[in-house]
Amino acid sequence: MEKLKWFEMNNLPIRYKLIIHFLLISILPSLGLAVLINWTVDQIIEKQVNENTLQIIGKVNGTLESYASNMQNISYFIAFDPGVKRFLLGGEENREDDHYEIRKFLQGFTTLYSEIAGILVVNNRGAYISNEMYARYPSNLTEETWYRAAVEGKGIFKIIGHPRGRNVTTHVNYKDDEVISVVRAILDPDTQNVLGVVLIDLKLRVIAETVKDVRLGKSGYLAVIDEYGENIYSPARPIIAKLPKEWFRDGNSGTFSKRVDGKKLQFIYRKSAFTNWTTVGVFSTNDSTMEVREIRFYVVSFVFFVCLVGIAASFYLSYSISRPIGQLMSFMRKAEQGDLAIRYRGDRMDEVGMLGQSFNKMLMQINKLISHAELQERQKREAELRSLQAHIKPHFLYNTLDTIQWMARKKGAEDVAEVVESLSRLFRIGLSKGNDMIPLEEEFAHIHSYLTIQKVRYREKLQYTLNMAPETRRLSVLKVILQPLVENAIYHGIKERRGPGHVWVEAGVSGGRLILRVGDDGAGIPEDRLKALRQSLQAVFPADDGKAMKHALSGYGIINVQARLKLTFGDAFGIHIDSEAGQGTTVTITHPIIADARPEQNEQG
Repeated sequence: MEKLKWFEMNNLPIRYKLIIHFLLISILPSLGLAVLINWTVDQIIEKQVNENTLQIIGKVNGTLESYASNMQNISYFIAFDPGVKRFLLGGEENREDDHYEIRKFLQGFTTLYSEIAGILVVNNRGAYISNEMYARYPSNLTEETWYRAAVEGKGIFKIIGHPRGRNVTTHVNYKDDEVISVVRAILDPDTQNVLGVVLIDLKLRVIAETVKDVRLGKSGYLAVIDEYGENIYSPARPIIAKLPKEWFRDGNSGTFSKRVDGKKLQFIYRKSAFTNWTTVGVFSTNDSTMEVREIRFYVVSFVFFVCLVGIAASFYLSYSISRPIGQLMSFMRKAEQGDLAIRYRGDRMDEVGMLGQSFNKMLMQINKLISHAELQERQKREAELRSLQAHIKPHFLYNTLDTIQWMARKKGAEDVAEVVESLSRLFRIGLSKGNDMIPLEEEFAHIHSYLTIQKVRYREKLQYTLNMAPETRRLSVLKVILQPLVENAIYHGIKERRGPGHVWVEAGVSGGRLILRVGDDGAGIPEDRLKALRQSLQAVFPADDGKAMKHALSGYGIINVQARLKLTFGDAFGIHIDSEAGQGTTVTITHPIIADARPEQNEQG
């Protein structure tokens, strides 16, 4: 189905293809750019909103920690006051005067720090001193939960949040949710026994003044909760009444989104290590998308404008390009119908104009080729006649050599007869009636004839062995692929050797391939020359521009055989050389197994 659609696309006129092309290169990048900008803006604005909110929360936490740190320092000052120490230890002397001095001392803190709602000092017997705070009912204050929490802290400053159900109030009568209580136990430095507890109430309005003016978007706000999930501060009309502490367990800060009452809310929080309070920014995700919507509007407007211009430009450009091509097509149709005298007329210098000029040159060349073809046809008929006349020359050569052989044997010159017979057989097999493939046994007969002639020349210096496996006799091979290798073995191996040498040729089947080997025990090939020869064999291709032939003429004469094998059968087949200086050389031919399809027959001269 996809292939059919592709063909249908190919069948469209070039004008429509150009329109589609121009639309794709103008509209698709614009749409991709719009999507990328939209995604990038979303990411950047969300990141900036989160970072800015975290910075605001950090500043708020810093302010709250500053207030808590002041309360901690005040509790230390109170614990070190001599009058307070005497009160905690239970001394009776100058009791009224000491109480007056202690109240005056405590009043100094409430005057200096307006955020303090009251300070209460209780000893371990339940007696207390304070200017602003008093017990509602006559009961032992050491049994209060805040007192026990301070004792459990063992002298460590502790924030216990909003007071709940305690028997202590202030003269101003602050409500429980209007103050935050902090406590610290005062210990005897020698025995580490609890002497008493300092209770300080912090006005919630100082926290509210720090947090309430912070606005996140249109409806977002900051809230503060303690380590138990209780609200320390929350605006009058919060989006969510209570923030579960389970939402803020993943580290000391973070960001997450949740859907509450059908609204998707964004939460950004950071926990204070000093107060153990968590400041949370709560806002709707819609608040952070107003800027994104504005940017998106401009992007959509830009894309619309680009699409409008792109469509108009694509129609104009496609028409200006396809019109001259259509005209050129009409000229080609007339030429196709046989009107070779027609010519393209136009002064365009672009590709279409150059194509028209090439069209005119092509028609002129066609006319020339027609004239040449007629001439070549006449020459071909004359060449066929000459070929028939020359066909008798090889037969005349064979018959002449046979006559010389017969005359030599008649006169008793057996050696001359043998050489002439080998030469005749060498020519006959080498020509092979024009066939490129011959049976392996004929190739071996060709090598035998060649070695017979060389034996007459070198006499006892040359010894040779031919070994052909029976199953390979009728396999077809490229003709005359062994003779260049044997020639190299004689001229570059045996001839360079001192004393007699031996050349051997063998054929066998291995690994589904025909293996032909030509070896000698001659001078061998030096390592550097062997490496260069192997590189030349690997670089044999039709596009070598005669380099392989140059190596063949100056080297071992096997490059031509390598080229014939690779061009005929592919790179999987060819020649490999193994040699060692002074030890001889072995050349291996890997040849495909090809059965000889010709019937067995004796060639007659």
